Amino acid sequence: MTSQEKLHTPISGYIALVICAFLIIGSVFALIITKMPILIISLLIGLLMAPGFFFVNPNGSRVLVLFGKYIGTVKANGFFWANPFYYKKSISLRSRNFDSERVKVNDKIGNPILISVILVWRVKDTFAAAFEVDDYENFVRVQTDAAVRKLAGSYPYDNFDDEQAEVTLRSGLDEVNHDLEKEIEERLAMAGIEIQEARIGYLAYAEEIAGAMLRRQQATAIVAARHKIVEGAVSMVEMALDEINQKELIELDEERKAAMVSNLMVVLCADKDVSPVVNSGTLHH
Repeated sequence: MTSQEKLHTPISGYIALVICAFLIIGSVFALIITKMPILIISLLIGLLMAPGFFFVNPNGSRVLVLFGKYIGTVKANGFFWANPFYYKKSISLRSRNFDSERVKVNDKIGNPILISVILVWRVKDTFAAAFEVDDYENFVRVQTDAAVRKLAGSYPYDNFDDEQAEVTLRSGLDEVNHDLEKEIEERLAMAGIEIQEARIGYLAYAEEIAGAMLRRQQATAIVAARHKIVEGAVSMVEMALDEINQKELIELDEERKAAMVSNLMVVLCADKDVSPVVNSGTLHH
């Protein structure tokens, strides 16, 4: 979008203040002394100048409009005077922080989730912010909400149901935040808004499925832990049998090996401490 913003440099307010004060005070005194009616004109000019004074704070601006015609934008800081018939709309150029409300949407695979976004933005083009949209602050809120809903539908929450998904809302934050920032920036460009940062501020399953999803995550974690335990136990049993065979501590037949493997697996994989049982006989008695 081509910017139509143009900078305007008004008259210094201090110079105009001296002129205005001279016209008003001088005209009053001269009118009292000379009683010349023509001095009323200079008095009216001084009074007419008074509404033209304004100031611009750091990181602030004033958009000047004369009877519906855009004159320009004052971005310089200080005390100024301009045509008193100008409409002077104040637009802040400071960075603003916006924390959106948590919205309930469906992710890519249909799970209801709660999501919100934290957005840091500022006005870059005052002409677009003032004239391209009706209310640029409300425009930011609405378009950010729309971008969040679109983003949530583009990725799964996690890869429990979609193991082929390389990027998810929960694990791929860098890529997701990058896409979110790009999406919001495209939507807000027409309003002259610059996006400085956009990231997911809150992400969770909706209440109706949160309990079930938590139990599923716990079950998945338990299965993964069991898998590691069994894998380690098998390795340890294999190592024990190899050591016994290499050092020829005892000759084990297949039945004794099976019993030994069974006992070791019970000891290594059990959730609780194992109580040993001393067998004074043989395997058959």
